[in-house]
Amino acid sequence: MSDFWSGWIIVLTAVSYVLLAWLLLSNRKINQHKDGATTGHIYDGIEEYDNPMPSWWIKMFVLSMVFGAGYLLAYPGMGKFPGLLNWTSVSQWQGNVDAAKQKNEALYAEFMQKDAEALVADPKAMRIAKRVFANNCAICHGNDAKGSYGFPNLTDNDWLYGGSPDQIARSIRDGRSGMMPGWQSVLGAEGVKSMGAYVQSLRDAQASASAEHAESREKFTMLCAGCHGASGEGNIAMGAPRLNDDIWLYGGDTGKIIHSIANGRSGKMPAHADNLSAAKIHLLSAYVYQLAEEEP
Repeated sequence: MSDFWSGWIIVLTAVSYVLLAWLLLSNRKINQHKDGATTGHIYDGIEEYDNPMPSWWIKMFVLSMVFGAGYLLAYPGMGKFPGLLNWTSVSQWQGNVDAAKQKNEALYAEFMQKDAEALVADPKAMRIAKRVFANNCAICHGNDAKGSYGFPNLTDNDWLYGGSPDQIARSIRDGRSGMMPGWQSVLGAEGVKSMGAYVQSLRDAQASASAEHAESREKFTMLCAGCHGASGEGNIAMGAPRLNDDIWLYGGDTGKIIHSIANGRSGKMPAHADNLSAAKIHLLSAYVYQLAEEEP
C-alpha cells in the first residue's frame, strides 16, 4: 500500500470517528417545549415521542467508542500502521501451526517407527489417517475412496503403479502422470472400432484368440503391447492399466473404450511432498493400503 492511500485511510477513519462522536454527543439532549411532544412520525397508530436517548445507552455508546479507539491503536486498522501489538493474521496462523506441530510431533514420531501392518492394527493411527485422507485425497477419490470417472478406485486392489505400502507412499509423495496417445490417425475410424472390440474381448482369453480379432490382435501387439502387455495385463512400471479385467478408469463400455483409443487419455495426480510431512505420507499410505485389503 502506498503512503498516499495509507494516509487517506487514516484521515478518513479519524474524521469518521470524530463525526460519529459529535453526532452522538450533540443529540444526547433535546429541548422539549411541552410535555408529550412527538416527532410527528406515526406507525400503525403508534406515535414516536421526541425524547432524548436514555443515558445508559449514551454511556454504552461512549464506552464502545473508547474501546474502538483502543482497538485501532493496538491492532492494524489504519492504513499501514501495524498497531502497537504488531499483530498480524499470518503470525497468528503460523503460531497456531507451530503449536499444533509441536503438540503432534511425538505422536507422529511414534507412527514413523511402525510399519504399515502395525499402523493398520492401530485404531488411533487409522482415525488420524482417515482425517488426513479426507482433507487431502477425498476431493478426487471420494470420501469412500471409491473414486469416480477418471479418478482411481483405491478399494479394489487394482493398482496402476503398484499397491504395496512403499509404492503407495511414492505415489502420494511424488505424484503420478499418465498419458496415452490417441490412435485415430494411425488406425482410422474402422480400425479404432475393431481395436475397441478386441480390447473388450481381452477379459476372455478364448474370445480374444479367435480369428475374428486376428488383424486387431496383430496391431495391438505392435501399438499397445509395449505398455499394456501382450495379453493386456498392464505394467505398473509405466502406470499402464490392465485391460483384461472388468476395472476401467474411464469406463469399459464400447463407446468409452473407442473414445480412449481414438483420442487418448491423460491424467495427473499432484505430488504431496510439499504439503504433507513424511510421517503423514507414511500414515496415509498405510491407510490407503488397508482400504484394498478390507474390500471383499
